[in-house]
Amino acid sequence: MPGTIAILGLGEAGSALARDLAAAGAVVRGYDPVVSAVEGVVTTGSEAEAAEGADLVLSVNSAHAAVEALEAGLGGVKTGAAWADLNTASPGTKRELAGIAAEHGVPFADVAIMAPVPGRGLRVPMLATGVAAEAVAAALNAFGAAVEIMTGDAGLAAERKLLRSVFFKGMSAAVVEALQAARAAGCEDWLRKIIVDELTAANAATVDRLVDGSYRHAVRRTAEMAAAAEMLTELDVRNDVAGAARDQLAHIADSQDC
Repeated sequence: MPGTIAILGLGEAGSALARDLAAAGAVVRGYDPVVSAVEGVVTTGSEAEAAEGADLVLSVNSAHAAVEALEAGLGGVKTGAAWADLNTASPGTKRELAGIAAEHGVPFADVAIMAPVPGRGLRVPMLATGVAAEAVAAALNAFGAAVEIMTGDAGLAAERKLLRSVFFKGMSAAVVEALQAARAAGCEDWLRKIIVDELTAANAATVDRLVDGSYRHAVRRTAEMAAAAEMLTELDVRNDVAGAARDQLAHIADSQDC
């Protein structure tokens, strides 16, 4: 008999995972207070009802609803079933969830989704930590998932994902702001080519250059980014990233003076 998996949260990610799991032969029980279940998924009326009879519960709703979903679903979790939280939450929240689950004797795994789910579905790279990491990875990988196990407590997978996000989302914000400013200045194509060329040529030395240069030239770069932030204001473009870079460089410069 195929495994039974409950999915709490049927938004874009949850529905894609549910669809692929059902297609792979799992019995999928879903619950979402707003979104209807996709074809092949058993509709239920609550978190606890969805968890009833499931071998594994996947919470794929949102970080702010993760604790509430766990507390609401625990009553339906059968003995031996595991709970996996796939929400993008802080490491502290993941540890809190693990503690609540442990108090109720439910094995818990912190699972970080490491790439966009659309287009990948169940094949999206995932990283699992916590006491139930091996069990969760084995259950999902049997249906074609790509869950990697990382030894350690719940919260470590979330930590890795969010550290990566600081870089990727921060870089994305810088590119968006820079191109908005270049568009206002009438030279967007010129700057876009510079960005593409720099990203294409990047290697390990690029990282060293970015870090070392920020510390070595903190004072000069603070003044440079202050001028850049002022220019964006003149162009009527928000200077969120430029202003933050100015402030970070100023902090580095001040710390070196101490």
